Amino acid sequence: MTVGTTQEQMVEEIDKKFRLYPHVKKAFLEVNRKLFVPTGFGNISYQLDALPMQKNQWISSPLTVAKMTQYLEIKGVDTVLEIGCGSGYQAAILSKLCRRVFTIERIDSLLKEAKERFRKDDINNIFTRYDDGQRGWKEYAPYERILFSATAKEIPKVLFEQLADGGILLAPIEQNNLQIITLFYKRNGKISKKTIEPCYFVPILNGRIKG
Repeated sequence: MTVGTTQEQMVEEIDKKFRLYPHVKKAFLEVNRKLFVPTGFGNISYQLDALPMQKNQWISSPLTVAKMTQYLEIKGVDTVLEIGCGSGYQAAILSKLCRRVFTIERIDSLLKEAKERFRKDDINNIFTRYDDGQRGWKEYAPYERILFSATAKEIPKVLFEQLADGGILLAPIEQNNLQIITLFYKRNGKISKKTIEPCYFVPILNGRIKG
């Protein structure tokens, strides 16, 4: 796509490459991606490219965000926990599809920027936390869906404990030097998984970064 592409053209381009469910497509049309890209990249906001942010982080390609959203099987879901808020774009999309989104970010400055974007876009059902997301957010558990927006080598046990029975956890998992989008299902307290496709995300890291 060329510079000057509109949001509607972006969504149509995603739909050509990865057929969107109507409710997912509607969410992508409702959230202005330009608001969530870093300063200086506004003219290429609607291209299907990942874009760099501060602290060596990236805002994922809108195509990747669409895939993660749709694989999460979010229709009719009440609560979602996101590990890795980043720019806030993924959380904003999720906010159009469920009642409450809880999102955690370990880099304080990124989270402050994301919160300001949510305010500007008048999004009121996203709840944020500055913390190491690998600990989850116990106070509001269990969650029907948990989404990793960064690559993990393994899923901490505490997050499976915070996943509701019947729920889904979706994460890019590092396997043999590849990153694979992986679905984890919790049924009767037991976890099963299904691999979907290769992907590329920044790795999840420990601890918090202030400033």
